[in-house]
Amino acid sequence: MDQIKGAQSIMFREAPYLISAASVAGSKEADGPIGKLFDVTDKDDLFGAQTWEEAESNMQKEACVLAAGKAHVDLKKIRYLFGGDLLRQGIATSMGVEALQIPMFGLYGACSTSGEALALASMSAAAGYGGTMIAVTSSHFGSAEKEFRFPLGYANQRPLSSHWTVTGSGAFLVQSAEEYRKQNTKSYFSNIRITGVTVGKIVDYGVKDSMNMGAAMAPAACDVIYHHLLDFERKPEDYDKIITGDLGKVGKEILIKLLREKGIDIAEIHTDCGIEIFDCEEQGTQSGGSGCGCSAVTLSAHFLKQVEKGALKRILFVPTGALLSTVSFNEGQSVPGIAHAIVIEHA
Repeated sequence: MDQIKGAQSIMFREAPYLISAASVAGSKEADGPIGKLFDVTDKDDLFGAQTWEEAESNMQKEACVLAAGKAHVDLKKIRYLFGGDLLRQGIATSMGVEALQIPMFGLYGACSTSGEALALASMSAAAGYGGTMIAVTSSHFGSAEKEFRFPLGYANQRPLSSHWTVTGSGAFLVQSAEEYRKQNTKSYFSNIRITGVTVGKIVDYGVKDSMNMGAAMAPAACDVIYHHLLDFERKPEDYDKIITGDLGKVGKEILIKLLREKGIDIAEIHTDCGIEIFDCEEQGTQSGGSGCGCSAVTLSAHFLKQVEKGALKRILFVPTGALLSTVSFNEGQSVPGIAHAIVIEHA
């Protein structure tokens, strides 16, 4: 029980290591500000498949294989897989990782799924439920537009508050401290630990505009960041960066305002993966990027490399999710949000 912190958090007694990560991204992402950092990109967003959904599955499988290969870990040695996506019944994940034959937990936290997966993988590793875990998420612009908005052939107009779903998949290998000591020389990353997590609550401010995900998710991000700082008895300046997942330009402004109302100012250290991954003006992505793959590939390709080098000593990674479905939206329901906070540190 000594690992429990405050109302919603865990601080690991023996923090697990994040030993490897891999990113697979689409053509628009490759043209963005961090495009050269992704492990694999393809000019054909179908990735050799016949459908968007199959392409997303291929991306997940490729990301898992890449992450394991980087750390010289046999896929058969991975104890559990935690994975999810945006599609109905999580088919991108189940059909993508089926061939890997790793015992799997299928997850859904909308665009916050990478945080949920990393939290559960690190909790399981720290608890001794296995030596090595893998967390993977994905999204695809084509499959998400078809399911949640309009088929691409409609060529519909997008409001300035809307997000551009990232075509990408990110996978992360998490290893217990005990297992890491056995495999120390083989890790791709050698200096990264997940030292704590704060599990978020569902927060609903009554937003019903499915084209304004930033407004729907910002209150949940505010809530989890606020409670994280309370639970860990920390201040924003204890972090080099606080990185939200998919708020975009609109959500970022709302988040900063909501936290200031609570006496917390993160403006100087905050950034958002949805803003980092695209040049919104040049690439026409409105408010920024979103999707399960957005925060996953941005963390994998961009931020973790800075943590490994020591340029960032401690970051708070806060993927955000809008918990809507086509059913709830068509029935006039509001869009609740959720966010989870992961403490990632240079070891």
